[in-house]
Amino acid sequence: MNQGGVATTNGGSGSGSVGVRIQQSRSLPDFLQSVNLKYVKLGYHYLISNLLTLCFIPAIAALSIQVSQMNLDDLRQLWLHLQYNLVSIIICSAILVFGLTVYIMTRPRPVYLVDYSCYRPPDHLKAPYGRFLEHSRLTGDFDESSLEFQRKILERSGLGEETYVPKAMHSIPPTPSMAAAREEAEEVMFGALDTLFRNTNVSPKDIGILVVNCSLFNPTPSLSAMIVNKYKLRGNIRSFNLGGMGCSAGVIAVDLAKDLLQVHRNTYAVVVSTENITQNWYFGNNKSMLIPNCLFRVGGSAVLLSNKSNDRRRAKYKLIHVVRTHRGADDKAFRCVYQEQDDAGKTGVSLSKDLMAIAGGALKTNITTLGPLVLPISEQLLFFTTLVVKKLFNASVKPYIPDFKLAFDHFCIHAGGRAVIDELEKNLQLLPIHVEASRMTLHRFGNTSSSSIWYELAYIEAKGRIRNRNRIWQIAFGSGFKCNSAVWQALRNVKPSSNGPWEDCIDKYPVKISS
Repeated sequence: MNQGGVATTNGGSGSGSVGVRIQQSRSLPDFLQSVNLKYVKLGYHYLISNLLTLCFIPAIAALSIQVSQMNLDDLRQLWLHLQYNLVSIIICSAILVFGLTVYIMTRPRPVYLVDYSCYRPPDHLKAPYGRFLEHSRLTGDFDESSLEFQRKILERSGLGEETYVPKAMHSIPPTPSMAAAREEAEEVMFGALDTLFRNTNVSPKDIGILVVNCSLFNPTPSLSAMIVNKYKLRGNIRSFNLGGMGCSAGVIAVDLAKDLLQVHRNTYAVVVSTENITQNWYFGNNKSMLIPNCLFRVGGSAVLLSNKSNDRRRAKYKLIHVVRTHRGADDKAFRCVYQEQDDAGKTGVSLSKDLMAIAGGALKTNITTLGPLVLPISEQLLFFTTLVVKKLFNASVKPYIPDFKLAFDHFCIHAGGRAVIDELEKNLQLLPIHVEASRMTLHRFGNTSSSSIWYELAYIEAKGRIRNRNRIWQIAFGSGFKCNSAVWQALRNVKPSSNGPWEDCIDKYPVKISS
């Protein structure tokens, strides 16, 4: 869970004054002013790790071109020459066989995204501002200061009137329970999976790997076991359940599935990303714990990945890179998004006032590592030159800000909150169209945690903007504190799948969001 840019005059749980201050001026730090060289080196390490492939493929291509240009006399002369150089033939053959063996054994297998789906809740679960605030008042758990605080947050959150909260929160009083939380999880996960299996014509029995991530709800049996039971998945399935990893866990789950697909041949992997609200609604008056109530909404996604070569023809995307950054070794970063009890013993997730600064540090590390992998050489040279001059000569040289618009065609920035989207747009010098998907996802569906980047990709598809070979950057922040990126490349002009979340409303967007 992640949101920044909010501060209050009363951070306690008591019934202090009603004064409320929403601080929109808090921004990400200028993360390019203090770039750490070790993260630049890490990015180049990722690049060099594939150097064998980068060198071997051009060498084979050059040899093939040379051979294709030879006539019969050239081939006859080559044969006569080789007859008298048996030792050379043996050595060259051994080198060729060794090189081919190393290449085949070490090259990463391509991972294809066949299709994905996003869950869209039924209309009766919509929570307009008025209903949300009225229900909050009728619960009797919130004092006037907290009710006013929630009103201010909602007004400036970037959320619209059509986001969804679970059924238990529509009751007066609310009825959170283990059974209700299970019901929410089943509706979201099974809803997304039903659509995915229907759109791809893949049988659940063909799934070899299952990865489920949900941060705050981890029952026994696990959520992954619930899916295995529902769809009667095969007994030897490799299933994993990731908990407590925050809004960036969707990228982590994709990374885990990618690694497993490198080991297990000719199979499918399903990644399910969701969050559960029912048992994690906060019923206290600590301002830092009330923010998630106002931002987090029902949502989830299911993604089908494949390492089968024949799936390339029908797949939408190919996974190019995953770069993960973890700042948990720092105490402030570790505690900036923290589940705990308030003074009254009520459990919630508190957000630190240092959240934006910590997010900026994590982002700086992540994009510094990602840059060498994706940026054109011209951008890398400009960035690296100014960085070295500043580090070696302590010169007052303003760091060059790489133009990530040259590396990516589309941006899916986690819809964690309006402030984060605003600051990423400013710091990375993006255009309004580049953050449109994030803003509209936040407006229409709210912060759906780890699945938000898939609602954003669905938005771009629904607008008909993705063309063959376009690159998409998904970036998400999460508790811990983490910043993770995934880079995809479109394998064709991508059309939206049927029953998508934007299917009947895409023409209404983009909408103007009041400041």
